[in-house]
Amino acid sequence: MKSLSSSWWFFALLSAFFAALTSIFAKVGMKQLDSDLATAVRTIIILIIAWGIVFFKNKGIGALHTLTPQNWTFLILSGVATGLSWVFYFRALQAGKVSQVAPIDKSSLALTILLSVIFLGEALTWKTAIGALLIIAGTFVLIL
Repeated sequence: MKSLSSSWWFFALLSAFFAALTSIFAKVGMKQLDSDLATAVRTIIILIIAWGIVFFKNKGIGALHTLTPQNWTFLILSGVATGLSWVFYFRALQAGKVSQVAPIDKSSLALTILLSVIFLGEALTWKTAIGALLIIAGTFVLIL
């Protein structure tokens, strides 16, 4: 697994690339469409892709028994948070410009850093703190 653990940055870059495409595709796809319906359609596609990957990797539903109550609790909470994030993101995209909505959405990075320090006990270095402040400052520059 060393190759996977050392390539986290590659997967993070792919995540950023596809997140950027998400905003553009969603804005175009929601023309004259309710944002909640758009979110629901998107969710079905994600569901199909995620379970397709599980089955393709031969994990299957049989691996569900390995989930602990803590796994279930926090994965459910994560799913609820993701769902609410998408609902509000799509609503904002429908009403606003992608170039303004996306930076505000991505300012969640700074909030994530703060929450990781508070709840996960991760170290807050000067470099990380300055980076978070720059993200917040950059967000304000882009939306004003």
